[in-house]
Amino acid sequence: MIETRQLTKRYGHLIAVNEINLSLKEGDVFGFIGPNGSGKTTTMRMLATLLAPDYGEAYVCGKSIYNDPREIRRMVGYMPDFFGVYDDMTVIEYLEFFASAYRINGPGRRKVCEDKLELVDMSFKRDAMVNQLSRGQTQRIGLARTLLHEPQVLLLDEPASGLDPRARIEIRNLLKKLGELKKTVIVSSHILPELADVCTRVGMIEKGNLIVDGYVDEVMRKARQQIMLQIRVKEQPDKTMEKAAALLEQHELVSMVDIVKGTIEATLKSDTFDYSPLPTLLISEGFHLTLFREEEVNLETAFMSLTKGLVQ
Repeated sequence: MIETRQLTKRYGHLIAVNEINLSLKEGDVFGFIGPNGSGKTTTMRMLATLLAPDYGEAYVCGKSIYNDPREIRRMVGYMPDFFGVYDDMTVIEYLEFFASAYRINGPGRRKVCEDKLELVDMSFKRDAMVNQLSRGQTQRIGLARTLLHEPQVLLLDEPASGLDPRARIEIRNLLKKLGELKKTVIVSSHILPELADVCTRVGMIEKGNLIVDGYVDEVMRKARQQIMLQIRVKEQPDKTMEKAAALLEQHELVSMVDIVKGTIEATLKSDTFDYSPLPTLLISEGFHLTLFREEEVNLETAFMSLTKGLVQ
């Protein structure tokens, strides 16, 4: 559905996007992660045919951004991070205006708008003035507008930016719905928890370079170079946390042990994935385990592990 080949954009001596190669299939929800100024918006604007690259090629639904920009715009829904609304329109009038711009005419146009309002859970605001909506509600109306012409590809630039916690959860639930509709979605963000639960793939961009690209589980494995175990034992007269830590530190599978806030943190040696001998050892020595688990690797820890924090 989306393919880029060495896609590059320069502004003078600044390389905003540097030879990005990307391939997304139908139904992929791609989380585009990076700090502000890393090249996310520039990449999405090139895919939306709103910005011409200096080098490289990109195909959207099999169409070239050079040769078929009009066709691509019919198949793509692009939602920028900030967009204006018309002050003198109700919500339903606002959507009907854009539906007519997409040449959705006749009696079916109202139904299309009503359906999209229902999809984004905004039917209760159909007759409200658009300039009286909260930022979260405005974002949802913007998403409804983006979906009017049933695009196959969605480019959503920072859809959760500036929203309160409840509005971010609502946007996240909408992204899950879009994934279920088998649309190909690129959603950019620097708020990593918003992407962790909805994306099938993630890409991490830094200073214009796509340094990580893969399915979520692959990225997590790449980030986890060593497993850390979190362990707690029941304190007994001769079985203390310190003694358990010392016992683990002597084991051949363990490279480092520390006690942090009443929890033993045991880091395993590289390429060690089977740690079943460790709980067996502790139990055989008379320790009562109250906690034994792997430290969770999430999108935030993966991002910190795999990137260096570079910006343009």
